[in-house]
Amino acid sequence: MITTPAPTMMRALPAEHRLRLMRMAREVSFPEGTRLFEEGGKADRFWIIRTGTIELDMRVPGRRPAVIETIRHNELVGWSWLFTPHVWHLGAAATTPVRAYEFDATAVRAMCEEDPDLANNVTRWVGDVLAHRLRAARTRLLDLYAPYGAGSPV
Repeated sequence: MITTPAPTMMRALPAEHRLRLMRMAREVSFPEGTRLFEEGGKADRFWIIRTGTIELDMRVPGRRPAVIETIRHNELVGWSWLFTPHVWHLGAAATTPVRAYEFDATAVRAMCEEDPDLANNVTRWVGDVLAHRLRAARTRLLDLYAPYGAGSPV
């Protein structure tokens, strides 16, 4: 199986669009254990991780949240800000100290409304991130639930 690296803003966006977005970035840090957002909350920002790791998780009734994905250096945290109703579909917590660039989602959406080319590139980038994570989740599910040897020829 071929694994591709997660789409990053650096690879996905033209230099002009990266620079415009980075002018809006705010440097933030989170201590280990900090919850960035909760499933069902208002998705009003997103982050690009500089250092550290963040786990995306999902609520499971009667149990602690199930970890869905681990996000690392240069990866996007948060996509729900781009799609209505702008509500988080997962939760997120820092599993190590994290330094990140934080973006105000409302301001980025407004900038995208003014520049269709930027909007197209940002939407394609976030869509590529989503597709990458769905493929990774599918692979993990197959690893967990496929019968032993199901993929080998008989």
